[in-house]
Formats: sequence, structure tokens, C-alpha cells
Amino acid sequence: MIDIKLIRENPDYIKKALSKRKVDGKSIDNILELDKVYRENLTNLENLRAQLNKISKKVPKTDDKEPLLKQAQEIKKEISILEDKVSQIKEELDNLMYSLPNIPQEDVPDGGEDDFIELKKWGEPTKFDFAIKDHLDLGEALDIIDVKRATKVSGSRFYYLKGKGALLEFALVNFIIDKALKNNFIPVIPPVLIRYEIMKAMGYIDTPEDLAERYFLEKDNLFLVGTSEQSVGPMHKDEVFEKDDLPRRYIAFSSCFREEAGSYGKDIRGILRVHQFDKVELFSYALPEKSKEEHEFLVNFEESLWQDLKIPYRVLLLASNDMSRPSSKTIDIEAWIPSQNKYREVSSASNTTDFQARRLNIKYKDEQNNLRFVHMLNATGLPIGRTIITIMENYQTKEGRIKVPDVLVKYLGFEII
Repeated sequence: MIDIKLIRENPDYIKKALSKRKVDGKSIDNILELDKVYRENLTNLENLRAQLNKISKKVPKTDDKEPLLKQAQEIKKEISILEDKVSQIKEELDNLMYSLPNIPQEDVPDGGEDDFIELKKWGEPTKFDFAIKDHLDLGEALDIIDVKRATKVSGSRFYYLKGKGALLEFALVNFIIDKALKNNFIPVIPPVLIRYEIMKAMGYIDTPEDLAERYFLEKDNLFLVGTSEQSVGPMHKDEVFEKDDLPRRYIAFSSCFREEAGSYGKDIRGILRVHQFDKVELFSYALPEKSKEEHEFLVNFEESLWQDLKIPYRVLLLASNDMSRPSSKTIDIEAWIPSQNKYREVSSASNTTDFQARRLNIKYKDEQNNLRFVHMLNATGLPIGRTIITIMENYQTKEGRIKVPDVLVKYLGFEII
């Protein structure tokens, strides 16, 4: 959630900044009008409470208490009515505030998914002197990916990862955790079910489109997470960090679940786009003045993983309307997939500034013992399924085998699948 004080003090700046995210300036005007009404009513409520407090102090000292008690009863009725009104206005104001996405940073380009800026490329697209196979053909021939049986059991967009394919997943997890431990990340295995109000606070169900992407257990009021960020981020809800405790970094492993409601007909072959997948996520709570630096650190860490795996990739700065609503700036990494002859998204690093922290009430104590909101950042460590795809396709041999990246051999004990 954006700071309401920022909207009050800089409405024109907010309108201009959020116009990059298709927010109508009238939305800001509506918020300001309702905020004015809210504050006026809140002031009236506080005045009535003060009056009631004065009367309560007079009653014991007065012989004729009846008039004061009668006056107190009238004020209590007014307070009750006004409390309901203030509560209703506050709820309406919160809904309007929740409808706003985060303010994009100044270097974020305008536009949608095709308006990104390519920041860099690493490595050259893998070349072969034989007819290549895609990951599904390779996986089925080697009996490490089984989509057909998963379809019988669970329906479309599910798969079994078997044998050396499963071992490859465990190797990838161990590889990234070893690297993360050297960079002060704390390992965590988080819940994959979170309460409705927590998902709301994280900013991922603010629109019907967002809601359509989530698996929701209505009976239990619980969402299945689409990424472990959604359960790691709220871990410190209503808590206060000491300044010296920041940045606080976590590396989380979990299964993730997505409806893929908006992807009908896209990537239906193989395991690139599925309903359930495992992912290693990076998360950081940082000081506001250090969050841009922390964002760069996370991106550099992500890049180092793909460099260690020797997979060609490129780095993109996403445009304003291709970012998630909580993000102020998002940098993606796309890895080379030979069978598609193009780069595909494998990693994303976002700085949500204090947008989520305000909703979750996560703060830190500064040098003057003032409480300020932390900045929260998230980044993909490794999306296991997509990482396996890139390894299989970039490391395939003419014989239909898969070489194991050098950095993973020590975790697997073999060099070829």
C-alpha cells in the first residue's frame, strides 16, 4: 500500500507516476476526497470521546449527577453512530488504497510485456551439429519425465519427475543452498497454505485477474501459494527489526501452485507451464536507503547461478505494466531454450519498497528509536522445472543423453544421464 501522506502531499507526482501503470488520476482524487471525509469524521469522533471523558471526571464531584449522566448517554449514542460511520469510511478508503499498484521507480520504462529494456546478455546461444530434441522427447526417452501418467492421475499440466530427473532436482536445491549460505541467507521451508488476509496483504489478489491465478480452499479460507515469497514475506508480520538485523535474507524451498487461467493454449507441451512446480525463492528485508543496493545484489546472485550452470541468458528490465502490482522495479532473467530458439523467463527479482511492509506492519527501529517500515524484496533462486528444461536441452548429446553441468557433478556422483 502506498503511504497516504505521500498522496496528500504530492498528488500530482502520484498521478503522473501511476499513470505509467494505467491508473486514472480520478482514482487519486477520489482517495483524497474520501480521506478528507474520513479525517473530519475521525476528528469529530475524538472530540466526542474527549467530551465524554470530561463528563466522566465531573460526575463523581457533582451532587446533581442526573443531567451529566443524561448528557453522557446522548454522547455515547453519538459516538456509537459515528464509530460505525468512521469504520465504514475507513473500509472504503482502504479498498481504494488497495486498488493502487506500487509507484514505479524512475528508470522503469513505460509499457507492457513487449516494452522491456534488454540490459545484458551472457553466453552465446547453444549450437548443435545434429537434430536436437526438446525436453519432453528427451525426458520420455530417458524415463525421467512422465506427463502421460500424471495426466491420468491429476489432469493436464502435471508431471512426474523420476529417477535421475528427481536426483537432478535435489542436486539443484543443494547447489543453490550451498551458495546462499555463503551469502548470509537463512534456509526456510515455509507453509504452502496461507490465509486470505495474508495473500491480500501481500498484494496478489487485488484484481479479478490476480484472484483467477490462485488456488483457493474456500472452506478453510486458505490459498495455495504461487511462490514461497507469499508465505515467507508475511513471516515477520507485526514485528520490529533492529536496524543492525537488516538485511535479513531467507532462501525458501517449496512446491508452488498456479491456475494458469490466462495461459490457455500456451506452452501446452512438456513441463514449462504447469499447475504445480518446485521453486527455490530468495527473500530480503532491507533498510529503505539500502533496498536498491540489495536489489542489485539479488540480481547478481541470480546471474551467478546461471553462469555456474553455464546456461546462456539475458537480463531484462520490465516495463511498468508487466510488473506485479506490489513491485516498484522488476528485473527478469531469461535462459536460452534451444528447441524454441529463444530465451524464456526463469528468474525475476523485484523491489516492492514499503508497499507490502505497510500492509503487513513490518518495521525496524532507526538510530533515534523511531519505527519505520522496512523494504521487502523477492527474487527467484531457481525454478526447478524450468532449470531442468534448460539443462536437458542445452546439455543434450547426439545420442539423446544429457551431460551433467560440472557444478552439479559432486551432488549427483555421475556425469551423464
